[in-house]
Amino acid sequence: MITLKLNGQDHSLDVTEDMPLLWAIRDVAGYNGTKFGCGMGLCGACTIHIDGLPARSCITPIGSVIGQNVTTIDNLHADPVGKVVQQAWLDSAVAQCGYCQGGQIMSATALLKTNPNPSDEQIEEAMVGNICRCGTYNRIKTAIRQASTQLKGVKA
Repeated sequence: MITLKLNGQDHSLDVTEDMPLLWAIRDVAGYNGTKFGCGMGLCGACTIHIDGLPARSCITPIGSVIGQNVTTIDNLHADPVGKVVQQAWLDSAVAQCGYCQGGQIMSATALLKTNPNPSDEQIEEAMVGNICRCGTYNRIKTAIRQASTQLKGVKA
């Protein structure tokens, strides 16, 4: 049994330490917001936070996060910055098919928690590796800028 601190709660999971975190989150713990994309950490659909930093759950073994806080898109509404980012996504009508958007939002939230006023270059750098097959990159950048504006003066 492995105890995983997931979305603010301890989960005892009967898995091996080498199981990819993505499958533990989805198939064992039952949080299905995190998506499988490429399985190689290249597309960003599976992005989660480990102690507040973005990580690709498809290539992260569960054994490597024991004792750390893991947050998925399923619980991001409880984070003040995450809530602002999610609203900006809605206000900017970012999603088309929406499949990649959980990972996009997780990456954007991690950026704004560490840098609440990023430049366009910093936004692009933070979002690299998050692929959107629908090509909503301009709307993603707009939503991040909007969230940044709303977060000015708010402590993350």
